[in-house]
Amino acid sequence: MKIVSTNIGKPTTFMWNGKEEQTGIFKYPVDEPLFLTAVDVANDTIINRINHGGINKACYLFSKEQYPYWKKLYPQLDWNWGMFGENLTVEGMDESQMRVGNIYKVGSAMVQVSQPREPCYKLGVRFGNQKILKQYIQHSFPGTYVKILEEGTVQTRDEFHLVQQSENTLTVNQFFDLMFTKEKDSEILQLFMTNDSVPEYKKERMQKYLL
Repeated sequence: MKIVSTNIGKPTTFMWNGKEEQTGIFKYPVDEPLFLTAVDVANDTIINRINHGGINKACYLFSKEQYPYWKKLYPQLDWNWGMFGENLTVEGMDESQMRVGNIYKVGSAMVQVSQPREPCYKLGVRFGNQKILKQYIQHSFPGTYVKILEEGTVQTRDEFHLVQQSENTLTVNQFFDLMFTKEKDSEILQLFMTNDSVPEYKKERMQKYLL
């Protein structure tokens, strides 16, 4: 896997249900390296720190390979990297193979796959269509957040080197699908509940599905 674009955003104001709100989802490519801290990306915009940023959501990655799919659905948009609010657009990232808990060295940072991105209405604001939320869930390639185990700098063309593969086989896709399917697969649910890298608050929400 390799970084093809580093992206950060500035506060963007929009109207929602008659009220003025702000978002940091409008991210665009920058030429300079990004510094990954334990809780966010330095100089990036995070408006809602309850649902964004923090240890489990310090940096968001999205796959370059998914862009053609979305460009076909939304050809009218002014396309650039960062469209999904990702800090790092990554070439060669496959959420159907990437395990939750995998640890990678990238640039001078050490990161660990923590959880997929769950879409909210602000993604619909970015795309100008709230239908994208359902489409995003159905497509099931959501990108992933990473924890920052060692703070450091990353830049375009930096490669991800797998330092440690999680022994638990839960993938980012399986995590994501489990969040949204009504019928929970018992084997996937077991992997989810026994994966040390799955945030505890996510496990608490799944307790009711355990037999």
